Amino acid sequence: MKTFKKLLFLFVFFYLSTVSGVLAQCAMCRSTLENNVSNGEIGIAAGINFGIMYLFVTPYLVIGVIAYFWYKNSKKNVEKIKRASYS
Repeated sequence: MKTFKKLLFLFVFFYLSTVSGVLAQCAMCRSTLENNVSNGEIGIAAGINFGIMYLFVTPYLVIGVIAYFWYKNSKKNVEKIKRASYS
C-alpha cells in the first residue's frame, strides 16, 4: 500500500509540474503563428502544424508496432504450445 501511495504521489507531482509548462508553450506557439500569418508568412505555420502532427502520430505508431510484434510473438508461442501438447 505504501508503494501505491508513493507512485500516486509521484504521478500527481510530475503531472502537475508539467501542466504549466505545456500551457506556456501553447501560448508561445499560438502567438508566433498569429504574428507570422498576419505578416503573410505561411511556411512557418505549416511547419509548426507538421511538427504537431508528427508529435501526435509518433507515439501511436510506436505503440502499434510494439503491439503487432507482441501479437505475432504470442501467436507463435501458442502454436508451439499446441504442437508440443499433440506430440
